Amino acid sequence: MDLIKLNIVGYSHSEFQKGAFALILSEEKGNQTLSIVIGACEAQSIAIGLETIKVPRPLTHDLFKTFSQKFKIELSHIYIYKILKGIFHSYLFFKNEHGREEKIDARTSDAVAIAIRFKVPIYTNKKILKESNSEEKEKINIKKETKRKNIKKNNYSTFSINKLKDELKKVLLLENYEEAAKIRDEIANRNK
Repeated sequence: MDLIKLNIVGYSHSEFQKGAFALILSEEKGNQTLSIVIGACEAQSIAIGLETIKVPRPLTHDLFKTFSQKFKIELSHIYIYKILKGIFHSYLFFKNEHGREEKIDARTSDAVAIAIRFKVPIYTNKKILKESNSEEKEKINIKKETKRKNIKKNNYSTFSINKLKDELKKVLLLENYEEAAKIRDEIANRNK
């Protein structure tokens, strides 16, 4: 397996999805990054783990760590192994009390929050870095193109149905749901 170690750079509000955050990971030995869209709850859990903030009651990821320790299950690392339609997929790699390695599929945001608590490495591979960076560039280009078009004409009444459907796909890829709703409404009005 072609493992590339990643470090957590930080997190910020996502520019592609309202109410979401972007978790930024970078190669330990290189300059490529991964930007992973995560929810507010996961961002909060990651922040609490990174800042080692004490909470009065255990969060789900803390509970997971306690459970694993109680039953002598050791997390060795996490591996971001696939990106499919902009969604990252990860495995948690464990060693059980007999030393046998097991893997469990997990949402990447949860895997990262758990990795922080266990203080274990996060890995990916060259293919994911390449796909992620090309998807990121495509999103940025589509966002720029969409903004440019929307500045010119925010009125979809001049678009053909096929053009509206193409535009809807683009704004959904960018997770711009407000613009998608406008396009959807225009399509619905024409289908009446």
